[in-house]
Amino acid sequence: MWATECEQEGTGWGILEDLPGDPMIWVLIFSELAAFGLFLGAFVIARVIHPAMFASGQAVLDARLAGLNTVVLVTSGWAAARGTKSTRAGESRTSRRWLVGAMVLGGLFVTIKVFEYGGEIGHGIGLESSTFFTLYFLLTGFHLLHVCLGIVILAVVCRRAEAVLVETGTAFWHMVDLIWIVMFPILYLVR
Repeated sequence: MWATECEQEGTGWGILEDLPGDPMIWVLIFSELAAFGLFLGAFVIARVIHPAMFASGQAVLDARLAGLNTVVLVTSGWAAARGTKSTRAGESRTSRRWLVGAMVLGGLFVTIKVFEYGGEIGHGIGLESSTFFTLYFLLTGFHLLHVCLGIVILAVVCRRAEAVLVETGTAFWHMVDLIWIVMFPILYLVR
């Protein structure tokens, strides 16, 4: 029945066609949000089971660097949104500049995160140090891969700077922002 209703509406995507960008990006975004939700759920459950281990693990993390990274990533999301706005206004050159700014800030996020990892590894902390650090490295590493993928996606859509492409790329980029905004307090701040 759903397929029939979608076919009658035109593209076969139903409610997804009302979202900006290509509807397939929303299928990807919803599946990625579910995956991150499961990871974060496992983290929260493990924290309840091992509160002392998680408190000592969090004490080692550099919340200032993570906070700086939050500002960097949110600012890059703002730049991507400005790129989308410029594209819709027919200003492809301006759009490209905003998208490049978003990519540069994404690269800065990666650099800061790698620097943070270096400090942790330098203190002998690794994936197998504790349940806390196993989940921490899996969550932040999975997110870091998404940041890198997002930079590639923005680079691809930046070349043509067409509205639907830019909307598609920035939708993915905003998902990466959203996930970090949720992860940051759970991993670094909530005790």
